[in-house]
Amino acid sequence: MLRVVFLISGQGSNLRAFLDSCAEGMIPATVVAVGADSEAPGLDHARHFDIPTFVEPLERGGDRDEWGTRLGDRIDTFTPDLVILSGFLRLVPPSFVRRFAPMLLNTHPAYLPDFPGVHAVRDAFEAGVTETGASVIVVDEGVDTGPILAQRHVPVVDGDTESTLHNRIKIVERELLAHVVRDIANRETAIEES
Repeated sequence: MLRVVFLISGQGSNLRAFLDSCAEGMIPATVVAVGADSEAPGLDHARHFDIPTFVEPLERGGDRDEWGTRLGDRIDTFTPDLVILSGFLRLVPPSFVRRFAPMLLNTHPAYLPDFPGVHAVRDAFEAGVTETGASVIVVDEGVDTGPILAQRHVPVVDGDTESTLHNRIKIVERELLAHVVRDIANRETAIEES
């Protein structure tokens, strides 16, 4: 079974879905720790499953590289096979990426390369597109520019708000992430350095 460390920043809804799928035997993985950059509400999902949690904040004006080293050191104590950023809203430094690549994945609420960055759903909504999507990528040193492992379109429907659209995208993100991790665990997907 794959040993996974999850990093989150908020409610952790993708984390909860992943944990439930693991508990039901649908994903051959074990989440060995969940980290955050602040005391995120989503850490409670990990605590519910008795999974260790940690918080490694980046102080305002703090050195991003030093923070990346501290964050990496915390992760390494759990000896993960895979690190997943899902709803982790901090840009990790290149040294962190190099440390964990290529086994460093990110979920993104858009059909990349369209709408990279932290406001992907808002950007798609404001652009007036008829469809956007969800992607799972290998993290590289760019902003949402790494190799795409899976993605699917999500239509924008009449009456959508940014929130309703984001909720539908999250459902697809969860499905894609589960599929990718299953394939990695079953050696049906090989991840190589980009």
